[in-house]
Amino acid sequence: MSVAVVLFTADLRLHDHPPLRAALRAADEVVPLFVLDPGIHAAGFDAPNRRAFLADCLHDLDASLRRRAGRLVVRSGPVVRVVREVVAECGAGKVHLAAGVTAYAHHREERLREGLGDSGVALHAHETVTTVVAPGAVTPAGSDHFAVFTPYFRRWSRESLREPLGAPRTVRVPDGVRGGPLPDRAEVPGTSPGLPDGGETAGRDRFSLWSRAGMSAYEDRHDDLAGDATSRLSPYLHFGALSAVELVHRARRRGGPGAEAFVRQLCWRDFHHQVLAARPKASAEDYRTRHDHWRGEKDAAADISAWREGRTGYPVVDAAMRQLRHEGWMHNRARLLVASFLTKTLYVDWRIGARHFLDLLVDGDIVNNQLNWQWVAGTGTDTRPHRVLNPVVQGRRFDPDGAYVHRWVPELRDVDGKRVHEPWRLPEDQRAALDYPAPLIDLADGLDRFRHARGRD
Repeated sequence: MSVAVVLFTADLRLHDHPPLRAALRAADEVVPLFVLDPGIHAAGFDAPNRRAFLADCLHDLDASLRRRAGRLVVRSGPVVRVVREVVAECGAGKVHLAAGVTAYAHHREERLREGLGDSGVALHAHETVTTVVAPGAVTPAGSDHFAVFTPYFRRWSRESLREPLGAPRTVRVPDGVRGGPLPDRAEVPGTSPGLPDGGETAGRDRFSLWSRAGMSAYEDRHDDLAGDATSRLSPYLHFGALSAVELVHRARRRGGPGAEAFVRQLCWRDFHHQVLAARPKASAEDYRTRHDHWRGEKDAAADISAWREGRTGYPVVDAAMRQLRHEGWMHNRARLLVASFLTKTLYVDWRIGARHFLDLLVDGDIVNNQLNWQWVAGTGTDTRPHRVLNPVVQGRRFDPDGAYVHRWVPELRDVDGKRVHEPWRLPEDQRAALDYPAPLIDLADGLDRFRHARGRD
């Protein structure tokens, strides 16, 4: 009887899962395996919010497999050693997994291929499991990747996509392969109190509800900070609890400007994946425009601390940073605002902000987190690298009634929405009654420093 192993990584679902379906077609029995790899912790990717969300995903995946006569095998240890042990126990002839683009994923795949090859076991890395279009599948003339989003989007939009795969009806798992206990969300300390439930079931329910109730208005409302009209699907996409390919197909079937705007956001994910696949060092180094005069932890310690705590004196920035700490998530427009404030108004190294996001974001991943930070900081793919987002102007535009600020900055709940974005302009007696800090820096001074520093680079 033939056996194959499917190594789950960032693809924690049964619907539209090419590695699993390929294994089921070619083998009589399949071992669905997830490895709690200490290398993830050592690399700094194992933040509490993501660990808790992962626990939900694994429980949901195991439950879905059990409804199909299968089960999830979870083991702990170095990934290559564990996979080789499982392969030896069940006599598997092939291991399937989803291809990745990060340096960690590449290194894992190389070590697996080498370690399994010694035993004559083949490794099959499948593309378009975590992305819609495979990184490197769409390239411009004379280059190995697109460095600007809009031309990439035009080419990407013309690609023929594979049809989504249904979830398997039955998954037969060899009796002799045992796993350890699944991690428990309740045992993870330090999680955000507003963290959502993880897992494919929760993700599919969220998408179904949002596609019916919110997708049609997405184009007009996706920047509305208080309206919270975004899909909030990013954590499920990060863990692969949802298939980006399936979401594109379903959105296109629904149609309309809102669906088109949503598909465009999914394309941004693919864009970043193809950038990092071609330029792996961009996860830690400036991608395009190098800047050498950033302020670091030592020079800007007080400013960085105030930014992290949501005490900058700029209400929309502080609201966003407090939302991040409470929910492990932040509205996309707010992410742009706080990143611009840190890198361009305070002129702090983008890597410091990216690290803080990775410490808290449930959807935090190297690809999108690092490259979005670079885009805002002016070192990445933005064609207008010197743009600076003014938090007062942005607050008035995307939170005109102050509802978002009132929600997350309770010190300002009694301030009229039209004035809440500039509390320093309130009458002195009213300002004195607020437990809220003065602005860290005058915006004009921050802009002058930014322009001067960029002039030296």
